[in-house]
Amino acid sequence: MVARPDGKRAASGGPVRTPGRATHYPPAAMATCYRHPTRETKVSCSNCGRPICPDCMTSTPVGMRCPECARDRTRVVRGPSGIGAGIADATRVLIGLNVLVFVACLLTGGTLFDGGGRIYEEGALYGPLVDDGQWYRIVTSGFLHYGIVHLGLNMFVLYLLGNLLEPAIGRWRFVGIYAVSLLGGAFGALLLDPTAVTVGASGAVFGLMSATLLIARDRGFNELASQLGVLLLINLLFTFSVNNISVGGHLGGLVAGALAGFAIIAGERQRGPARQVLEGVALVALALVAVAGALVAAAQSL
Repeated sequence: MVARPDGKRAASGGPVRTPGRATHYPPAAMATCYRHPTRETKVSCSNCGRPICPDCMTSTPVGMRCPECARDRTRVVRGPSGIGAGIADATRVLIGLNVLVFVACLLTGGTLFDGGGRIYEEGALYGPLVDDGQWYRIVTSGFLHYGIVHLGLNMFVLYLLGNLLEPAIGRWRFVGIYAVSLLGGAFGALLLDPTAVTVGASGAVFGLMSATLLIARDRGFNELASQLGVLLLINLLFTFSVNNISVGGHLGGLVAGALAGFAIIAGERQRGPARQVLEGVALVALALVAVAGALVAAAQSL
């Protein structure tokens, strides 16, 4: 309330009128950032209207956005069919590597529909040999396949997921998720059945599937996330109902990819240059844990 000279009272925020004098208005209070109440600002989010300080501003084609609305801006500037748009170079390179390794297996004695060959035998995942010092099999097994059908199915799903995820998060983060998932798949395969001969990019593909689902959900692409959930359930059903499939490899890749996806999501919620460092440290840590776990699991095969 504001007192008036005549003894009456006027509503708070109204003009103060004194006979014979000009009307005066009390100064308007400066708005404060909704996330930092001690910081005054004249800028508001162009979507929700909340006041935001410079540290909370994100420039978009439709004005400044607060952190929450900035994460949803992809619904405005990108199509609903995916979470990213652009060229997926790393995806193409990974597909090319898998195809080249398969051709090399054919040239060293392998067959089109049954796999095999010298490179296959020297690179497949097998616990006793990993424990004997051939640790590289943890990696090389992820680029080998039983035959062209096995290769084709994995590369088809890799192509679909790569073209969704890689443009959305960037080449190196995509490669990081792929690597963590591949290593996690090897860990899972050795953990559940260390004496089985295991090959294939399925662990890495399952990891990409879970990571893409989580990142799509976090960015507001709920319909896409639901579609990926259905695809994941179908693949899990296939995993548990068909013989000669590495359940551990699929589940290990699935869990590792999900953890890598959470690391990316957590990193995106940070601000400043430390974000990339934290993401990199998290992905490297996950990869090291997967390798260490695989070596320990391989040691149990004897």
